[in-house]
Amino acid sequence: MATDRAADLAPFELPARTGGRGWFVVFEGGEGCGKSTQARLLAQRCGALLTHEPGGTRLGTALRRLLLDHDAGDLDRRAEALLMAADRAQHVAESIRPSLEAGRAVVCDRYLGSSVAYQGHGRGLDPGEIRDLSLWATGDLEPDVVVYLVVGENETLRRTGAPRDAIEAAGTEFHHRVRQGFESQAEADPDRWVRVDGSGTVPEVAERVSSALRARLRERS
Repeated sequence: MATDRAADLAPFELPARTGGRGWFVVFEGGEGCGKSTQARLLAQRCGALLTHEPGGTRLGTALRRLLLDHDAGDLDRRAEALLMAADRAQHVAESIRPSLEAGRAVVCDRYLGSSVAYQGHGRGLDPGEIRDLSLWATGDLEPDVVVYLVVGENETLRRTGAPRDAIEAAGTEFHHRVRQGFESQAEADPDRWVRVDGSGTVPEVAERVSSALRARLRERS
């Protein structure tokens, strides 16, 4: 029987690393790829801090409402990019960096890669400028590994159903550009990004994530 409970899956032991800093693992992917479920399971299995963007802090929660609210009106694409960067700056300063420096692993559902894909490729802004903005906002904090979950476009439509927020409602062409944005980042940074098939049951995907992540973390430890 399929499960999405961490208690029904084997624990995931993070490899030791030099320097005492915690591992920083990010899950990326388009709508309906299953990254939120897999991020939660991984964090529970390895005892990491689980967080997400946008909205990982009190300020971020307020910004998330502005960013995703259908009724907030048309948000200028540059304003959207700046709000995402503001959310990320506070998130890193308040939660992510202190945890990493204390030696705790952090698992984050979306990070810099989503801004490059959504605000850069999706909204038609310069992806390089969006990346630079996020790096400035975070003091150049990048993840150790990005788990990029991929499912087919038909499967995405089946999983997501009716749009729940303004970004999900942005349209097919927008989300096609977003997918291309994720793909281009994975191709450009293969040492950091690991591509994982997100199709199948939750335990099947969790096992693929574990295998891919274990190998990549060993390489980087």
